[in-house]
Amino acid sequence: MFTLITALMVAAWLVTWGMLDADPTRIEGFPFSDLAVNRKILTNSTFRAQYAFAVTMVRTWVPIYAGTELASGGLAVGATAVAVTVTAEKATNVVGQLFTGRLSDAYGRSLFVFAGGGAYGLIAMTIPFSAAIGAALGAGLTVPILGELPAAYLPLVALSGLLGVADSFREPASMALFADEGTDDGGVASSFGIRELVWRPGSVAGPLIAGWLMVEVSMGSVFYVVGAFAVTGVVTFLAILARDHGRAALTAW
Repeated sequence: MFTLITALMVAAWLVTWGMLDADPTRIEGFPFSDLAVNRKILTNSTFRAQYAFAVTMVRTWVPIYAGTELASGGLAVGATAVAVTVTAEKATNVVGQLFTGRLSDAYGRSLFVFAGGGAYGLIAMTIPFSAAIGAALGAGLTVPILGELPAAYLPLVALSGLLGVADSFREPASMALFADEGTDDGGVASSFGIRELVWRPGSVAGPLIAGWLMVEVSMGSVFYVVGAFAVTGVVTFLAILARDHGRAALTAW
């Protein structure tokens, strides 16, 4: 598998190198320093720094939850069934962005960041209830290739898909906020560098926190903390926008 991944990456690099024209754009000075104190970027970063914990933890722990043995709080499904839980989130995210990006251009970026981030947190908090939802619906079944599936499995796949939908509202709007400021100040690459830098602490520390919670508290606690990170992120984002723009908090940007 890793050989195939390496081959695809090398092929993609060669095609990119051979097909793309040289970029004539050159930015003088050090735009990173100006963008680092940009009002929009700072405001979006207060959300993004917290949201990074939520996304990294949930994307890592949904498949762990699906594949971990029952005694440790998981569903103990097979590898292919675990892969479906990951694919559900990715697929709905990709399809959703075909439409949500255009909507955020029309109705404002900040509204979509707030709505998508908040929905993501609330859906994540629902994941520990997959077993109860499945039991109520009688969702246990056996599927060829996937094998025997517990009642919690289909609700988990559905919730994973909803996570992808929620993040499809947030992601293009968030990227556009950074791109807009980078374009205005002449440093698009620098603005995206800040965007990635803000994400890194959560992407590194998030799995460590989730692992400790799973061992010392419970599997469900991971998703409650995930939801808390996302919700506090959007609340902070809204509070700053409300202070600066009042009732136009979610429509000014």
